Amino acid sequence: MGKDVEVQEQGGEYSAKDYQDPPPAPLFDPAELTKWSLYRAVIAEFIATLLFLYITVLTIIGYSRQTDTTITGNTECDGVGVLGIAWAFGGMIFVLVYCTAGISGGHINPAVTFGLFLGRKVSLIRAVLYIIAQCLGAICGAGLAKGFQKSYYNRYHGGVNLVSDGYSKGTALGAEIIGTFVLVYTVFSATDPKRSARDSHVPVLAPLPIGFAVFMVHLATIPVTGTGINPARSFGPAVIYNNDKAWDDQWIYWVGPFIGAAIAAFYHQFILRATAIKALGSFRSNP
Repeated sequence: MGKDVEVQEQGGEYSAKDYQDPPPAPLFDPAELTKWSLYRAVIAEFIATLLFLYITVLTIIGYSRQTDTTITGNTECDGVGVLGIAWAFGGMIFVLVYCTAGISGGHINPAVTFGLFLGRKVSLIRAVLYIIAQCLGAICGAGLAKGFQKSYYNRYHGGVNLVSDGYSKGTALGAEIIGTFVLVYTVFSATDPKRSARDSHVPVLAPLPIGFAVFMVHLATIPVTGTGINPARSFGPAVIYNNDKAWDDQWIYWVGPFIGAAIAAFYHQFILRATAIKALGSFRSNP
């Protein structure tokens, strides 16, 4: 793989940068289906999403029980609070991305996978298998949480995402779009080889800003939508809880994140990294 050339016109000349971009992933590569590395990555995505849903759903149910004022001795100030729930989501993403980044890339989110697919970071085959594994992992994780908290799971709505009273569907959709944009933009930036080369003296672990992005978005949007920004996270509890109310707004937690991911991919790849301009400049610089 040759050196990447970022074009900067300076007095009619073009300067090369000291970093390398990986080649774009093929749209469809049948040979990928014969490689164990693909299936190992799919398994890693399944297990990571299972663990993510198990921990976070139990955190939500535990908080709901601790603040249930119908139980003698409980007050609304008990439990971990919104801050604790946000930490549970952000912390688990940090841990799981750290553990799986070298195997599958640590997506754990269909919206992240979709954004990276649009950015030509993963192939169509890998993206589809990842999304299937993530959704199945989310279902199993929510099911495991129900198994451990069967007496409270249905009582406290199983950690299902719902649009809060007083907010319109348009507001909820906008919150999911912006929240997912923040997350996927952070993923692109944290894994950008240009940033790694430029800031090599700053030892920033990529899972850290990604986990913090999840944490911050949860603080902002839990009061509005319960915070989806991850279609698998919303889908798994809805399947296990399986109540009509859980499905009423489910489309918001798919359409919003996918739109947000697409905008983030376009913004990073075509505006910040100016992919089209670099390709044109590389062509012009060749004899």
